[in-house]
Amino acid sequence: MEKLTRRRYTLAYKQEAVWLVVSGQRVRAAAKALGIVEQTLANWVKADKAGQLRGLGSEQLSAERMENIRLRAELARVTMERDILGKATAYFAKVQR
Repeated sequence: MEKLTRRRYTLAYKQEAVWLVVSGQRVRAAAKALGIVEQTLANWVKADKAGQLRGLGSEQLSAERMENIRLRAELARVTMERDILGKATAYFAKVQR
């Protein structure tokens, strides 16, 4: 059996992830877009509100990495909206027949 290693995140990464939630995105969608566990992100948001958010070192995120995070979150939001619109269209098309 393999031993799992615990992933470590920088403070800047955590702050960027929390920012996605604070700016209006749901925890579940943001966590999925970032590829992290939903509960982990919820814990980060809670810690940030309490002023106790800590991270690995003080390494800064590169501009490309921050843009990548933002774009993934936006893609997740737009995909969810598209899926909802598709379901609504199918529903109303069925009702009108």
